[in-house]
Amino acid sequence: MQSSAPSDALASLEMALEHGLNAEEYQKIVDYLGRVPTITELGVYSVMWSEHCSYKNSIAVLKTLPRSGGALLVGAGEENAGLVDIGGGLGCAFKIESHNHPSAVEPYQGAATGVGGIHRDIFTMGARPIAALNSLRFGSLKNPRVRYLLDGVVSGIADYGNAFGVPTVAGEVYFDESYEGNPLVNAMSVGIVKVGETVSAIAEGLGNPVLIVGASTGRDGIHGATFASEDLTAESEAKRPSVQVGDPFTEKLLLEASLEAIQTGAVVGMQDMGAAGISCSSSEMSAKGQSGMDIDLDKVPMREDGMTAYELLLSESQERMLIVAHKGREQEIIDVYAKWDLHAVVIGHVTDTQRVRYWRDGQLKADIPADSLVLGGGAPVYIRETKEPEYLKHTRAFDAGTLSHPPIHSVMLDLLGSPNIASKKWVYEQYDSMVRTNTVVGPGRSDAGVVRIKGTNKALAVKTDCNGRYVYLNPRRGGQIAVMEAARNVVCSGGKPLAITNCLNFGNPYKPELYWVFKEAVGGMGDACRMLDTPVTGGNVSFYNENVKSAVFPTPTIGMLGLVEDLSHITPSAWAEGQTVYYIGADRKGFDGSEYLAAIHGLTMGDAPALDMEFETTLQDALLKAIRTGLISAAHDVSDGGLGITLAEMAMFSGLGAQLSVDGPGKGASHETLFSEAQSGVVIGVDPGKVAAVEAHFKAAGVPVYMLGQVGGSHLDIKGASSWEVSALDARYQQALPEMMSATIIA
Repeated sequence: MQSSAPSDALASLEMALEHGLNAEEYQKIVDYLGRVPTITELGVYSVMWSEHCSYKNSIAVLKTLPRSGGALLVGAGEENAGLVDIGGGLGCAFKIESHNHPSAVEPYQGAATGVGGIHRDIFTMGARPIAALNSLRFGSLKNPRVRYLLDGVVSGIADYGNAFGVPTVAGEVYFDESYEGNPLVNAMSVGIVKVGETVSAIAEGLGNPVLIVGASTGRDGIHGATFASEDLTAESEAKRPSVQVGDPFTEKLLLEASLEAIQTGAVVGMQDMGAAGISCSSSEMSAKGQSGMDIDLDKVPMREDGMTAYELLLSESQERMLIVAHKGREQEIIDVYAKWDLHAVVIGHVTDTQRVRYWRDGQLKADIPADSLVLGGGAPVYIRETKEPEYLKHTRAFDAGTLSHPPIHSVMLDLLGSPNIASKKWVYEQYDSMVRTNTVVGPGRSDAGVVRIKGTNKALAVKTDCNGRYVYLNPRRGGQIAVMEAARNVVCSGGKPLAITNCLNFGNPYKPELYWVFKEAVGGMGDACRMLDTPVTGGNVSFYNENVKSAVFPTPTIGMLGLVEDLSHITPSAWAEGQTVYYIGADRKGFDGSEYLAAIHGLTMGDAPALDMEFETTLQDALLKAIRTGLISAAHDVSDGGLGITLAEMAMFSGLGAQLSVDGPGKGASHETLFSEAQSGVVIGVDPGKVAAVEAHFKAAGVPVYMLGQVGGSHLDIKGASSWEVSALDARYQQALPEMMSATIIA
């Protein structure tokens, strides 16, 4: 149906190309409207059809992931975040998203607004955020610009999160030259809500009023979604205006006001105003409800004079929501927000036209079919060309037998000083991990963050995880490992994995080799999720993560949610005096993709580490059962740096040494046994009197179990390898990152 002709200048094909659309997409817009679009309409289509909002190059692949099953209540794409049943009439809403490009040009605000945006996705559903996590990637710390980016990102996360009042309980930080110039900043939020009390992002009910609530609208963030959907270039610095500016104190008020407004029963639907601003929330809510909206932009509270319809629709000013209220009850909502000193203004109403129409200065500026703008509706869907990368022939031809190995004693110290393994205390001590007093285990004390569920004897175990090096070397297996390792961390902390969210950070999808990597990695994630029965609840895709040399390591970050059924099951990663140390799991074989190769030999070569998913599942099941039956008192998975680093960390975390022999897990005290990153391995601490029961349990489960030795003393002694004073190991581990960051940083 041809729409009415808005009063605005018309947009040409040339303008569409400048907005990031192609000729085919421009023609599709003309066909939808039955006429040439106005500039305002073109702006709306350009942000809504950007990769960031439409997933046009990824949705066909994402649909292959398991999106149902397990404890899932709300799946991927259904609402602002996924929702999982955690028992007792409670649900857990959780989601992870990226803010990579904004953080590359304005690290402080880029990271801060990423935190604010992901929390809004949670409380928009009616859930109260109780925990935050993050996953960060940077280039080499030898680069002053990288140190500037790290400092800004960490400060932005800390300042926003601490002021907002939600603890940051877990995360990860990796460094590699592939992330030079294009850091990855992924933020995750976890919230709790009573089942049946969630709010949908929907517009329905003819004549129901539409309100904008929260902060005023300015010009910050205009075309932020488009900016996140293109390659970073030398000119990207000029796009600082596309980076939003956040205010955590306003967001705190918005949280409380929104949850209170939901409790009035006057709210029909609510959606965060994030990427693409009013354009996105109004069109998505309308499309979901098969309704429409008429919006008077003159009524939008503005903090800048002379804003056009184009600017008002595309602004990504933070701390704003769109609400559909029951007709006649809008004043209840206005009163709630006024109590919290926030705007709540009726700017339109729900229609039955299935169109979004926007007025400015009394004139119609845009008239668009709502469904034509959104994912699953009229937004384009592409299946890109794929080609296996040529580099894999080179990396997989690597022969580890040609390596010359330095002494094990020095390797251990060098790895502990590697920025990927060294203590991240410099980072996480800037975060408030204890606010609201629900944090049971915070950063650096267990394999996952553990947060108490108030009013119950349960807790949530949460973790972000991905090793981009593995995905680079073998995309499918790397995707499998990302899921399996995140689950293993949750299990080591005493939780049962329930579901995942994901943040898929990849390069340009129009490059066949990079799209092949993306498709394979997603396939690997799906393999592992089906094996674990952990459905995918949602997340986001971030393409175009490249620098002038190449794409970043493909990094499908996994946010894993687990449930600790009883607080007594919470398991630390530090052993204790008098415990017997065991290794359970697969043989320690191969240097593929290891930190040992990268940090000691300067090589990213070989394949991804070996993984048998069926065995991994058996291991996790047996480990969780042993924890729940009280057989195990400490557990720490073997990951970056291998078995040697796991043993060193357990010693440092407890301040206690141990006398160990590692003959069982591999080939004795060799570099391979100690520094291989082969998967499916865990070190456990067992209290006296439970040794026989532990051995019998794992043997019955079909999981190899090896006694390594006893905890005690001030030295970590590994027979046939070396002896290290625990305090010396800890000094190297703790000092490495602060020493690197003490050098000059350059903006």
